[in-house]
Amino acid sequence: MPRAPRRQSGEARRGAYKSRVDFSRSRRRREDDLLALRRLDRDAGLFKRRRDEPSPAVPASDPAPVPVEAAPPAGITRPILTPSSPPDVAAPRNAAETELEGLSELVDKLCSDDTTSQLEATVQFRKLLSDEKNSTVIKIIRADVLPRFAEFLSRHGLPQLQMEAAWVLTNIAASDYTLLVAECGAVPRLVELLGSPNANIRHQAIWCLGNIAADLPSCRDILFDHGALTPLLSQFREDMKIPVLRTAMWALSNLCFGKLPAEVQVKPILEIISQLIYSADEKILADACWTVYYICGGKGDAVQDVLDAGVCPQLVNLLMHASANVLLPVILALARISAGDDKQVEVLVESGILNCLAQLLARNYPKNIKKQACLIVSNIAAGSKNQIQAVIDADIITPLVVLLRTSETDIKKEAAWAISNAASSGSSDQIQYLVSRGCLEPLCSILTYSDPDLVYTCLEGLENILQAGEAGKKGEESGMNPYAEFILECGGLEKLEDLQDFDSDRIYELVMKLLQSYWEEEVGESDDPNIPGSNDSSDTVEAASEDAPQPPVPPPSGADEAE
Repeated sequence: MPRAPRRQSGEARRGAYKSRVDFSRSRRRREDDLLALRRLDRDAGLFKRRRDEPSPAVPASDPAPVPVEAAPPAGITRPILTPSSPPDVAAPRNAAETELEGLSELVDKLCSDDTTSQLEATVQFRKLLSDEKNSTVIKIIRADVLPRFAEFLSRHGLPQLQMEAAWVLTNIAASDYTLLVAECGAVPRLVELLGSPNANIRHQAIWCLGNIAADLPSCRDILFDHGALTPLLSQFREDMKIPVLRTAMWALSNLCFGKLPAEVQVKPILEIISQLIYSADEKILADACWTVYYICGGKGDAVQDVLDAGVCPQLVNLLMHASANVLLPVILALARISAGDDKQVEVLVESGILNCLAQLLARNYPKNIKKQACLIVSNIAAGSKNQIQAVIDADIITPLVVLLRTSETDIKKEAAWAISNAASSGSSDQIQYLVSRGCLEPLCSILTYSDPDLVYTCLEGLENILQAGEAGKKGEESGMNPYAEFILECGGLEKLEDLQDFDSDRIYELVMKLLQSYWEEEVGESDDPNIPGSNDSSDTVEAASEDAPQPPVPPPSGADEAE
């Protein structure tokens, strides 16, 4: 027999419950979850690139072909490592002298007035950096030669020296000490090199700027302060070679990571992206989609800017892309768009996103993909009744219930949000459909979770389901709400009672309302002395007879008509 409710003091239970879901609160929660993914996105979407190929000859005109940059193996990304401090330049002199042994001659050549010696020394420094060891970078930084390399970038009459200097700075910027490159005076010269007549030099400048953008927000601020965005955008031309286009798209994606300055106009960026999301090159396509995702997380009207650019239908099509490297940024971008208002969400629905999501949920996709798919469905289900009906018509409820029963906890939570949002504001026919697909028992299991927002939304969904069940009381021999009977039989009532101890006023208030409205005869004062509080008349309500008949499980008939 259900135990009597444990009623806490009125002072501890102040506040009112809400009778239905707050759409804006639900969507704000979704956006908060998305913001929590930023750390993951940095590891997945941003990485620095070193250049290890042999140096091509750089003529003053008619440049040689540019080699493809070295990239990490497929599916592997290099996380950004931010040093806590620059190298200890104040280390004991004898240790520094030991580390710099063999570099003094190169430094002398670098600082000489002979351009041949300068070029030879720069090439040697570039070769030293090929070992990718931070210890080598530290030695070079302690030699205090970064400003000299930055100065070489302005030697417009010596393109080979410019190229080698940019290459050295590119590989140092790919280390843990990117900020030192950003602050050595190289940035304005690199931006200037974006206008070089030599394609190889432009490519190398883009590469170096991309590594700087992939580091700290302060590094990106330096790039914006020196006007790097506009000349970077001007690099995108129809006659671009694929390797250069890959580097430029990657650099632009890195520059857009994080919060863009308020003065930055995203429309010129989106004009380029709206073309590149049709690229057949996987790397270009993936970085273009990451850029859309980053922009969607920016200022308040950023999502509308993305929709106005007309990229949404193609993003939806890319949900069926075979590569996980493309699918992840696509679904993250769409998740951010789904956190918009009803009109913005409707653009997703009209683009056919629900049919694609149904396939993602029903098939064997990675955990993070299914989690984001559930999140998008839950945001759509938090909208109008027409949008809830669109979710039902796409046959998404059945795979959601399966995930709610069988999947990992993270996915279960997202599936529970989706069903709870639909149940919280659906019509009677829609509620009947949800119940016919077996959502009640797994929803009740969510009541044991510790997430207060999720539990409260689940309670709101159950409340709406129970309200819809009142109309079915006339057809029941017991005269009881059929959905209340089913919740009782599947153990949901005990879980509701346990929630009276949940540390949340609003959850307590809503639980008490449900208990008193639908199980008034089941939850009351008990004659069993073993039940705590059974003899405390001030803390209990009147109990029902133990001989009360057990309600049958509500039949699903009639619910199918709601399909």
